[in-house]
Amino acid sequence: MTYVYVASSWRNEYQPEFLHLLRSNEIPHYDFRNPPSGSYGFSWRDVDPEYPSGNVKTSCTRYLKMVSHPIAKEGFEDDKKGMEAADTFVLIMPAGNSAHLELGWAIGKGLRTAILLDYNMVPELMYLLADFMTDDPLDILKWIRSA
Repeated sequence: MTYVYVASSWRNEYQPEFLHLLRSNEIPHYDFRNPPSGSYGFSWRDVDPEYPSGNVKTSCTRYLKMVSHPIAKEGFEDDKKGMEAADTFVLIMPAGNSAHLELGWAIGKGLRTAILLDYNMVPELMYLLADFMTDDPLDILKWIRSA
């Protein structure tokens, strides 16, 4: 049975819709916003309440302190377990650095990979490493079922 890791961003408004599409088609998947551990998913504000919301730069010293926090490590382990359980990865654009690293990891492992493109994209040549690309979620669903 296919297990899908959905890589995206907290700021991505399409991610919940795509997960609903997978659920309604009974396709098992990982939801980083609601990991199986029962936590609510990881946020930088969980480890540094003063950290502003959004994609805000910070110093290396502050980042290294944040990423070494036990809650950050737990969030990483949740996502890593989801990645290791998956045989199929879908990157939903727009997405940030972590989602791109997750997709790159999957490509390096030789797993099935797809990208759900955004209608307003910055062209990226290396997306050709993915097995499949489209801007239609139903095409992704057909591609997942074709395994």
